[in-house]
Formats: sequence, C-alpha cells, structure tokens
Amino acid sequence: MEDNKKRYITPPSDNKPLKDPIAEDQIRRVREYRLSRTKEALLKNDVAAVLLYDPLNIRYATDTSNMQLWTAHNPCRYALVFAEGPVLLFEFHNCSHLHTDKVLPDGRSTVDEIRPAISWTYFLNGYRAEEQVVAWADDITEALREFGGGNMRLAVDSCDEAGIRELHKRGVNTLEGMQYMEHAREIKSDDEMELMKWTITVAQRGMQRMHEHCHPGITENELWAHLHFENIRHGGEWIETRILSSGERTNPWMNECSKKIIQPGDLVSFDTDLIGPYGYCADISRSWIAGHEKPTKEQQHLYDLAKEHVNHNMDILKEGVSYREFGEKEWKIPDEYRHNRYGCTVHGVGLCDEYPCLYHYDDFDVAGYDGVFVENMVVCVESYIGALGAKEGVKLEQQVRITKEGFELLSDFPMDGFN
Repeated sequence: MEDNKKRYITPPSDNKPLKDPIAEDQIRRVREYRLSRTKEALLKNDVAAVLLYDPLNIRYATDTSNMQLWTAHNPCRYALVFAEGPVLLFEFHNCSHLHTDKVLPDGRSTVDEIRPAISWTYFLNGYRAEEQVVAWADDITEALREFGGGNMRLAVDSCDEAGIRELHKRGVNTLEGMQYMEHAREIKSDDEMELMKWTITVAQRGMQRMHEHCHPGITENELWAHLHFENIRHGGEWIETRILSSGERTNPWMNECSKKIIQPGDLVSFDTDLIGPYGYCADISRSWIAGHEKPTKEQQHLYDLAKEHVNHNMDILKEGVSYREFGEKEWKIPDEYRHNRYGCTVHGVGLCDEYPCLYHYDDFDVAGYDGVFVENMVVCVESYIGALGAKEGVKLEQQVRITKEGFELLSDFPMDGFN
C-alpha cells in the first residue's frame, strides 16, 4: 500500500494566482461557434427562433451574463435568437452597458440589439403582473413577425404558463426549446475545450488547497471555502452545490457541508460542481482521510470498489458506443451497495451538467433512453459506494472528453488511492 501520508499534489511554491492562459481570439471563436450551433439547431428543426430564459442558455448563445444566480430564479432577462435573423437581448434595467465587449472574430457583437426586458413576476409587479404579461407577449410576437419570415414556430426553454397562454392567443406555436439547446451544447469545439481545461485547472488548484487544509479540527464549511477561494480569485463564477461531507455524514450521499468538525480518521468526500472562469463547469469528486492518515480496511475497500467502478466505465467510452451498449457493459454494483447507488453513471457537462444523463442499466426500462457517444462530447463518470446503514461511503468522479479511440482524461487530480 502507498504511504498514505504522502502528498500526491506538490504544494505551490507561493500562494499567487495562476496565470490565465486564455487569449481573446479564443474567446471570440468560442462565441462564434456556440451561436452558430444554436442557429443550426433551429434551422434543422424549422424553428423561427428560440426564446431563452435559462441564464446558461443565454450565456451559451450570446456569451452575456448578468447576475446569473439571481436571474435563474427571477426571470428578468431573456434573449430571442432567430435562426436567420438577429439576436435580441432583453436586459434588466440599466444593464445594457455590461455587454459592449462581447464581440465575434469579425468584430460584430454577439447581440444585434439590446432592449429593455418586460418582467411580469409578482415580486416586481404585484397585482399588475397580468398587465405586464400582456405587454410582454405583444413584444415577443411583434419581434417574431418582424424577423421570423412568416414562421410562427417559437422554441422556449423556460416560461410560466401565463406567458405561454398569451403567446398562443397571438398565434405563436410554442415548442419545448431545451431539447434544441441541449443538443446544440453537446459537441465542444477545440477552443471550448481549452476554456474547460482552464476551469478544471482552477478547480484542481482549489482541491489541492482543500487537501492541504484537510486536518482534524476544521469544519466542513471551512474546508469547502478553500475551493470557493481559488475559484473566485481566478475569475470563476459560482459553485452549484455544497456537497462535501465527512465521517458518518458521507452515507447516504448528497449531504451538503455543515458546521460539523472533521474528526481524526474521518473519510471526507466531495463533488466540486464548480462553474469557473468563462462559465465552464468542472465536475470532479474525490475522497480522502482527514489528516491523510492510513485508512481502515473498510475505508480502503470502499475506495477500491469506487475506483474500479469509475475506471471500468471510462474504458467503455468511445465514439460510436450507444447508451444502451454502455449500460449493458457497465460495472455491476454489488448488491449490498445498490440501494445507495448514485443516481446516474454518466452525464454530459459543459457550462453545467448537460445532456445526456445515463441511468444505471437496471433502471433503463423505467427511465433510460438511447443515443450514441460522439467525438468531442464531454462527460462525467460517477460512482458512489456506501452500504445501506453503514457508517461511510466513497464518492469518485472523473471528467473526460470522448474521442474516436476512447477518451481523454481531463480531471487529472490523482485518484490512485487515499492521498
């Protein structure tokens, strides 16, 4: 067995931030690629335009962002992307100045026109919300008639029933728009991969910092803060969850970090779910022992099974493998760990967790769907091993790019064993 007090990650010689390697021309090419993918999806499906409220879909198509978490639950900004027409951004009050630098390789802006958003939430309008939804629907319909070329098919990623009802009254044929955006986002360009790799570098710097500070006596919240610190100081944006737990809180999985003080010999497991620089996601899980002491026999057994699970499933991945074929060949979880198994085996990742989401093969008839892995998809391979009623569990997850021959490992923070 390895010397479990050995540090697998060499501490930095200083505490300075890493140098951002991304050039402006790369970012401009990413914008062009993502906007073209969005428009191609609309053209392919004879859709005049897509109305985007999801902040990550807006980011994908236009590279504009504004109060991303706040606008995720306060629908106060939206975009209208036409298949063969302009990109209109409907922005929150007095925020048009935020996007003057979002340009394409030829110097044009990603957004052709910024207009004031009409919000019809009760929070902002009280009993006058009904007036605003009428004005909003008139505004959207007018734009669709002006730029849609007579096509009234409008994809919508997220919208309350009142808005959809008003659009239907005006002759707009609404379609479920998330499907088009998920498939547009599915294939990453070479430049996108460089942005994602930079986010993973930042995330792993945060993981290294957590590793160095993971000693008995620190709280789970304090340990998690080290990941946030590295992300924010490198220009990262947020972390989607707070999933870190220690000791008995690691089983069952999904506990978020707390004020619990980490004890000697505790198993510590976490899932980064980090949205880093330029909006890309690093979704990586690791487990280790507090203070990097020698694990118990049971802790080592759990780790070995989780590692075998992840490595076996990664080895199946390559272009052309169907989702059903993957399920048929996936690692079969021993019966004693099935009840607490993780919700999926593989999921896509880009600006966040993305399509597809592959469930365990035993669940295929209930919730599964078929498809095919293709080159330049990026996916995360998941495992959680913890028996029902047992004290602890191990979570591991790797982020990889699909290639013609197999996969490229993107999350290279060591997973050789407890470190």
